[in-house]
Amino acid sequence: MVAIRDVRGILTAPAGINLVVVKVETSEPGLYGLGCATFTQRYLAVEAALMEHIRPLVIGRDSDRIEELFQLMMINGYWRNGPVLNNAISGVDMALWDLKAKRAGMPLHDLLGGRCREGAAVYRHADGRDPKEVEDNVRRFMEEGVRYVRVQCGGYGGVRHDGDRPEGAPEGAYYHPRRYTRAAVAAIEHVRNRIGDEVELLHDVHERLFPAEAVELARELEKFRLYFLEDLLAPEDLEWFANVRAVCATPMAMGELFNHPREWTPLITGRLIDFMRMHISQMGGLTPARKVAALGEIYGVRTAWHGPGDVSPVGHAMNVHLDLVCPNFGIQEFSGFSDATREVFPGCPELRRGYLYPHRSPGLGIDLDEKAAARFPCTPHVQTWSQARLPDGSLHRP
Repeated sequence: MVAIRDVRGILTAPAGINLVVVKVETSEPGLYGLGCATFTQRYLAVEAALMEHIRPLVIGRDSDRIEELFQLMMINGYWRNGPVLNNAISGVDMALWDLKAKRAGMPLHDLLGGRCREGAAVYRHADGRDPKEVEDNVRRFMEEGVRYVRVQCGGYGGVRHDGDRPEGAPEGAYYHPRRYTRAAVAAIEHVRNRIGDEVELLHDVHERLFPAEAVELARELEKFRLYFLEDLLAPEDLEWFANVRAVCATPMAMGELFNHPREWTPLITGRLIDFMRMHISQMGGLTPARKVAALGEIYGVRTAWHGPGDVSPVGHAMNVHLDLVCPNFGIQEFSGFSDATREVFPGCPELRRGYLYPHRSPGLGIDLDEKAAARFPCTPHVQTWSQARLPDGSLHRP
């Protein structure tokens, strides 16, 4: 038996985004695994859950019994399926899979059944202050070989707008839903007309709209043939996806805020979405992710795992290994790595001409330089972008 000897949470921010990486050490000298546990908005809470609750639970147990350990970590606290706990569990779960593949002497994707493809096609993010700037940024990605681009105009919710707020209204990230949708449609129309069908376009609503507004936007965008429309509705409004299906064929992608299987199961089995894009660390790691990917294959729903800057390179590596083995892979979100990030995480996946490739060494193929990580400490601060407000000053979903 190769026993779990220790579990540590390593906090680092080489790109200015607070990351949580879990290192599981074993009774075999020098053998360890890495996992991602990044919930950047509450990273200290994840560290506490990991070190004070998960660590004492798993120390001394057999590292090979991944499924049992996942179930144990999930049910041991009685209450389950929340972003803090799930991320702590995920870090250990991913690290155990990394360990198992290292012991087998093969890349993780080979342990999971072998590649269905050589690389994972990615989509990148093109934003701008106006449609012309958006077009220029789309063309820049196309020159790099990227064939899928997410189009935004002014960020989530559009260009910041707080000119209509009432006297005494608090500070916040103000936006106007109708102005946002008009600007988004104009930018997408401009890019499609100027570039044509040589690139697949995507757009992220980021749950900023009320349900009826969301249905209207999905219908209005149908003529531009999006690859998908992302997070059109909030998790609290899932039933409205049936309304969307009734009026248009715009492909739907959903899931980055999901914690519990009951959130994604009805959307998949009801064929109400086309792409699942859960944040793998938030759902609990590779163990649940590979199961829901198989469920999606049965129902014709493809994968598009969450891959922004607040997924650590360890999490990106896990995404790519899963991308390579899933028959129902769709697309992979990718935001790129800074030079400092590559220094802290040797063996980062590599992007070449629109495809992401994992390192082919055993396990996840990625490592962590703890000395380099210590040079980029996490910084606690109050999030401001997620204090989204409507024109009258009331808080709304970010």
